Amino acid sequence: MNANEAKCLVVSKVLVADGMMADGEREFLTELMTTLGLTDEERHRVVELEGLDDADAVVRALPVDERRDLVATMIDASAADGKLSAHELEVVKRLTAALDL
Repeated sequence: MNANEAKCLVVSKVLVADGMMADGEREFLTELMTTLGLTDEERHRVVELEGLDDADAVVRALPVDERRDLVATMIDASAADGKLSAHELEVVKRLTAALDL
């Protein structure tokens, strides 16, 4: 798994934290996958949350500036539907701590 696929998987984890993915969140994820240049196969794995456990280790190994950018992306993603649920916020906090930030 490459770093960009891992980033999208981690963002997906935030988006599904409240048990659903709203249209705005789905669009955010689609745009992120396009921006990061994911292949169709990688996109499928992200949507199916395949490799989610492996993604955490990959993003923890990123340079600190990339980890900070990822946290900002997670926050933007969680607010993509116009509201930030307590579940999404909790996942962002846990992931931020896991990224040593």
